[in-house]
Amino acid sequence: MRILFLGDIVGRTGRDAVAEALPGLRRDLALDLVVVNAENASHGFGLAPDMARGLFAAGADVLTLGNHAWDRKEIIPYIEEEKRLIRPLNYPPGTPGRGATVVDLPGGRRALVVQAMGRLFMGDFLDDPFRAVQAELARLPMGAQGAVQAVVVDVHAEATSEKQAMGHSFDGRASLVIGTHTHVPSADHRILPGGTAFQTDAGMCGDYDSVIGMQKGGASIRFWRKVPAERLAPAEAAATVCGLFVETDDSTGLARRVAPLRLGGSLAQAMP
Repeated sequence: MRILFLGDIVGRTGRDAVAEALPGLRRDLALDLVVVNAENASHGFGLAPDMARGLFAAGADVLTLGNHAWDRKEIIPYIEEEKRLIRPLNYPPGTPGRGATVVDLPGGRRALVVQAMGRLFMGDFLDDPFRAVQAELARLPMGAQGAVQAVVVDVHAEATSEKQAMGHSFDGRASLVIGTHTHVPSADHRILPGGTAFQTDAGMCGDYDSVIGMQKGGASIRFWRKVPAERLAPAEAAATVCGLFVETDDSTGLARRVAPLRLGGSLAQAMP
C-alpha cells in the first residue's frame, strides 16, 4: 500500500497548495491512501465543512483535527455525519464525532486511521492517549489476515518525547505513527525496529516565512511584550506542502519504505 500523510494545513495558502498538488501526487505516486491534518485550515483556527468537502474533492481520504477541532462551531453537526473526518480519540466520552475510521480501498483492502492527542502541555481534560490507541489497535488488528491491512496513527502533541514514546509503544502494530501540531518537519523519518514508519512531526502545509504559519509581526510581538495583541493571522505567501510517504507490505502492514515530501514554497524540496 502506498500512503501519503500531509501535515497541518494552515490557512488559505495551505488549503490552496494542497488542493492544487494533491491530484497530481495521487497520480504520480500511485497513492492508495491520503490522510491530511486540517485543524488549522480555516484562517489558522479550525475547519469549516465547505473546506473539508474541498479537500475530499481534491483527493484526501481522511482528514484529522486536533486541539483546534471545535474553533468553527459548524463543524460539530458535520463531523457527526462525515466518518472520514476524525478528531482525537482520547477526547472525553460524549465529545462529538469519532477518533478513528476505517477506509475501504481498492482490491478489498482496508486501512484504519486513528488520531490521539498528547497530554503534555496540551490540557488535563484529555483521557490517556496510549490506552486509547491500544484499545483501538486491539479491536482492529493489522495484517493480511487481520481486520485491516494498514494502520495510520496521527499523534497530535506538543512534546517530542510524547510523540516518540507513542511511536515506540506501537512499533510493529501500525504502518505509520506520525506527529502533528508543532508545524515544523522533523528530520527523523525512519522505520523503527519493529517495522513501523515514524516521524516526530510531519510539518505544516503553509507559508514558512512565518511563525509556525502565522504572520511574523503579530506572532513575534507577543514574545516581546507578553500582553494581549491583535489576533493572529495566517501568513499568505507561497506555501510548502509537507508530509511523509510510506510504502507498506500488504502481507504484514508494516513499512518497507519511508520518504519525506516537501513541495513548493521556501523549504528545500523533497519528493519520494
